[in-house]
Amino acid sequence: MLNTLTAIRIDTARSLAAAALERAGTSPENAASVAEALIAAERDDIASHGLSRVAFYAEQVAAGKVAGQATPAVDTKGSVVRVDAGTGFAYPALDAGVQPLITQAQRYGIAAVAVTNSHHFGVAGHFVERLAEQGLVGLGFGNAPAAIAPWGGKRPLFGTDPIAFAAPRGDEPPLVVDLSVSRVARGKIMMAQRRGDPIPEGWAIDAEGRPTTDADAAMAGSVLPMGEAKGAALALMVELLAAGLTGSSFAYEASSLFDAEGPAPRLGQLFIAIDPAFFQAGAGFADRVDAMCAMIADQPEARLPGARRLAARQQAQTHIQVGEAILADLQKRAGEIG
Repeated sequence: MLNTLTAIRIDTARSLAAAALERAGTSPENAASVAEALIAAERDDIASHGLSRVAFYAEQVAAGKVAGQATPAVDTKGSVVRVDAGTGFAYPALDAGVQPLITQAQRYGIAAVAVTNSHHFGVAGHFVERLAEQGLVGLGFGNAPAAIAPWGGKRPLFGTDPIAFAAPRGDEPPLVVDLSVSRVARGKIMMAQRRGDPIPEGWAIDAEGRPTTDADAAMAGSVLPMGEAKGAALALMVELLAAGLTGSSFAYEASSLFDAEGPAPRLGQLFIAIDPAFFQAGAGFADRVDAMCAMIADQPEARLPGARRLAARQQAQTHIQVGEAILADLQKRAGEIG
């Protein structure tokens, strides 16, 4: 199936996304936060976490699966900032927690923000990047509805569960490492399913544990973890950090992010901020990061993590490329076309 792309101004796309969410019952403040996060994903060429999500988000708000009017509740205990998303979107909850997290990290050297009763939090690297822009080292963990079976098993118990890391650099943008414990983001399989396309071998198994290239069978089965048993172990670790510590739903307890059925998913996120000023490297830490990055760049075939995203972001200064079907749906939901 042909997936024709069309260029659209970033400010227009942002307005359409916010309007679509508001029409579904999302508050203007929350809609703006969500739209900004989706546009950031599009600019980094991560379409699986971009505007394709608006349809799912809007339908879940309309059905009451996401509390579109929720106001995140923030409280602090020592160096831990706790945010209750109130079964609303993750993006406003993270926005509410970022400045308290930075403040506590600069006060104590290490601080964490724990988000509970949350939802899909998109590109994990974007939040830790915000910490690195303030001179902090950031670590992030978040869980998602069940998609990965324990190694050797068939029934998904873990989410694709991103892990993110960011470190400040001198005159360069922060170094950002963002990876999923799965071999591929489940959103990519979902997009292949919507297009009617097959998926590559090695991405998933079906419900009987057999390798599959059929996107429908993969969505009913399990995404394979990266690194086989090691990836499954990392998924377990993320579940315990992101959901266990925050009192959120484990992956196997969470409802789908791709439909409006069932209760709120109640996912969890945990971010840790570290102030290098409290450590031996101190103010020289960014220079140490630069030194390591320079050694990587010195090898012609080596690629620095995040380089592709930064290149895509540089290209998307004023416009992004959006699938025509997604754009038409976005315009309809925003009330621009009947």
